[in-house]
Amino acid sequence: MPSLRSLAPYAVVLALGLPAASYAQQSFSGAQRGEIEKIIKDYLVANPEILEEMSAELAKRQAVAEAEKHRSAVQRNADAIFNSPRGVVLGNPKGDVTFVEFFDYNCGYCKHAMDDMLSLLKSDPKLRVVLKEFPVLGQGSVEAAQVAVAVRMQDPTGKKYLDFHQRLLSARGQVDRAKALAAAKDAGLDMARLEKDLANPEVNATLKENFKLAEDMGLNGTPSYVIGKDVVVGAVGLAGLTKKIAEARCGSTSC
Repeated sequence: MPSLRSLAPYAVVLALGLPAASYAQQSFSGAQRGEIEKIIKDYLVANPEILEEMSAELAKRQAVAEAEKHRSAVQRNADAIFNSPRGVVLGNPKGDVTFVEFFDYNCGYCKHAMDDMLSLLKSDPKLRVVLKEFPVLGQGSVEAAQVAVAVRMQDPTGKKYLDFHQRLLSARGQVDRAKALAAAKDAGLDMARLEKDLANPEVNATLKENFKLAEDMGLNGTPSYVIGKDVVVGAVGLAGLTKKIAEARCGSTSC
């Protein structure tokens, strides 16, 4: 909670109904400032709920500023976010809304998010989904992501990748290279080619590209999404994702 002293100028504005711009131009002597601070202290003690109102308004303005920052980052990186050949494309390749997910195979929330993504693919024939490996949870995650990139290199259709993706995200315990290779084998990948592709510089180039995009957008966890012009951080659930897709498609929560 900010101190009363730090809140004093703003509280004066609220208490006395002064325009913020004009108040900011005023200067006060030490004695005047002391009197003002006493007035504000007495006012806040009598009306403590104003601190909650101020905090709520600050949070609202910060959220708006953060959303604008995200939109600017999406605009700067739109081609790499939505159209990079290093992303795995599922659903309708010509869909009217693109849903991009950054995920980690050791992220518990990503396991639930996978079910949300599969439900969206089933219910929305106009949705284009792009998956981007974003291994932020340790060496095992990096190893699994490297295998995933090699799977994508072998399977441009995304069908075997999705099978692999579901198997690995459904695996129990921590995921690493061994579990990722096992999932790839069960999904019917050519393992000899997979081992060869793992040594291809394209693997690390893909992860480097994904990390650069995530950094520029301020993503620090998984799952995170880009839907239309907006960034969505965290597992917001099927209803939350459906709402964001509708906003991207129609400009409102429903079409």
